[in-house]
Amino acid sequence: MFVIFTKIIRKYMKRYIPNALTLLNLLCGSIAVILAVNDNLVTAAYFVFFGIFFDFFDGFAARKLNVQSEVGLQLDSLADVVTSGLVPGIVMFKLLEIVDSDWGKTDLSEGFNLPLMPIFGLSIVLASAYRLAKFNVDTEQQTFFKGLPTPANALLILSLPLILEFQNNDAINAVILNKWFLIAVTILSCWLLNSGIKLFALKFKNWNFKDNATRYIFIILCVVLLVLLQFAAIPLIILLYIIMSILDNLTSK
Repeated sequence: MFVIFTKIIRKYMKRYIPNALTLLNLLCGSIAVILAVNDNLVTAAYFVFFGIFFDFFDGFAARKLNVQSEVGLQLDSLADVVTSGLVPGIVMFKLLEIVDSDWGKTDLSEGFNLPLMPIFGLSIVLASAYRLAKFNVDTEQQTFFKGLPTPANALLILSLPLILEFQNNDAINAVILNKWFLIAVTILSCWLLNSGIKLFALKFKNWNFKDNATRYIFIILCVVLLVLLQFAAIPLIILLYIIMSILDNLTSK
């Protein structure tokens, strides 16, 4: 009787494991929002990293346990809107506020000023939400992505305050704290999210090197870049991801 009861519990509990991981992603993103709003951008970035970790493993768990569901798909996108959409948008808002907080400032009410230039950074939130909505209705994106995935884009944006905090390079800091650079990154980010570029997914159907050569080489290069350049490697890794995907598309044709 105990064995039968245990089997029943396991059968029903495994259905909720992926969604539990997705909710942990959402929790990390919610905490990151609070931290970012309160100017703690570095700690916010760490919580986004935790959220992306849970985001990766919720899908992995769903596939391994064979418990994929429509609810899980929708919940995953809702969590990503917060963790990989809202947080990087707020971070870009804060960075633009640092470099040019007075540009176009508008008084909406007594004691409340709205800086217009930093609000441009919130376009990342809109582009991320639109990208996730398209992903949910696109039946083609099973083994590849169209456009930059929102977690990858979040890593790109959140690498900026981490580079400022830890790289300690005056030349790099001067570039990042240039409003035109931040505006350009925002525009590029929004375009990449919703572009038609086919990017490979880090999903392994098997561990054969021949079938996953691009993925293995990419992972090895990522590790090397992170060891050598630390947080400054993240923008280069995103660029490498795009270039290798384009080359992979050309060779496959």
